[in-house]
Amino acid sequence: MVVRLKLHFCISFLILVSALASAAQIPARVAAPKSIDGGLPPPRVFLLDAKGLAEVKAAAPGDAHRMEVVTEAVAAADRSMPEGPFSVTQKGVIPPSGDKHDYMSQAPYFWPDPSKPNGLPYIRRDGEHNSEIKKITDHDNMERMGEAAQNLALAWYYTGNIAYADRAALLLRTWFLDRATHMNPNLEFGQGIPGINTGRGIGLIETRFLMPALDAVGLLEGSKAWSSADTEGMKIWVEQFLNWMRTSDKGKAEDAAKNNHGTWYDLQVTDYALFTGDRQLAIDTLNRVKTRRIAEQIEPDGREPLELVRTNAFSYSIANLDGLIQLAWLGQQVGVELWNYKTPDGRCIRVALDFLLPYALGAKPWDYQQIGGFQGRALLEDLRRAEVVYQDPKYELAIEQLSGEKK
Repeated sequence: MVVRLKLHFCISFLILVSALASAAQIPARVAAPKSIDGGLPPPRVFLLDAKGLAEVKAAAPGDAHRMEVVTEAVAAADRSMPEGPFSVTQKGVIPPSGDKHDYMSQAPYFWPDPSKPNGLPYIRRDGEHNSEIKKITDHDNMERMGEAAQNLALAWYYTGNIAYADRAALLLRTWFLDRATHMNPNLEFGQGIPGINTGRGIGLIETRFLMPALDAVGLLEGSKAWSSADTEGMKIWVEQFLNWMRTSDKGKAEDAAKNNHGTWYDLQVTDYALFTGDRQLAIDTLNRVKTRRIAEQIEPDGREPLELVRTNAFSYSIANLDGLIQLAWLGQQVGVELWNYKTPDGRCIRVALDFLLPYALGAKPWDYQQIGGFQGRALLEDLRRAEVVYQDPKYELAIEQLSGEKK
């Protein structure tokens, strides 16, 4: 897990298109969303704002907001055009299964034991990344694939430039569908620790980068570069991976995690369930977020104790909050209210944000460890989304202070 659980969900686009501006009015939406002003229906996306995307696309070509969003989308896509294609088969090591199609990664916070001649077994140094993990390329390649595929698909959606769709489709097919290059739908060998194990449930935190790839699929649907058979193939792959998450020992271990790992497990299950059309699984997972995540992870004063014990406590507190906010966004799509859910003693998403706010603004000194360097701006994305949902002037003022931008 990286210090800052950065999503690469094109959050800047989410903000630019006012993803949450109509949060209270967005109806439950899993399939066949209503069209905008009688035109084409919004794309079938989940972590991006379908309604906002469609409204920008439908705006007049000279509309200032549309021009701003499309310009940024094209710039991101142009940066992504040379990327990849990526595959798990490109790594220079063989997984314990003997099958290069199996994803593999090494635990980032474990280092050789200097007291042992061969360094085994590795020992933990929380918050300190061992650059040795870069020798196994699956993690970085999956992250780059997810980000690039979404960037390219979004540019195609706005511009109709088939070159963007072709490239996005190539990235997706290479990673998920092509017989010679596909990833097997499991994570048996994620975040292994040399000398201890070949993989852990904790490795599932890395597959969060698959989620933007699924929104890319929705953006590509209808293009000549992407067929209904491609979408069906993706659906089958995700169904198999979701089944592995829910039935394997490693998946069950991550489900049982009390800290941010449990939050991000629930986010992935919800997103994958929506993508495959399992609305009830999404609803059930979101409902349990109230009791298994919010009620257990957040104190009445907003502290997140399981994140505060980390050596990068500010980053991890925001990381868990990020996951909860993304779950709240998905919840409003299927009628599960998480934005304003509160336990009888006051545990909720908003109080967790309010706890971090004075530290981010420099009004209070950070009382916990943060060996990776303290940056108050790390809270900006959550503040921007919260300001639109909660309509609290203090969030608007905080955004201005941290970003230097005024509305």
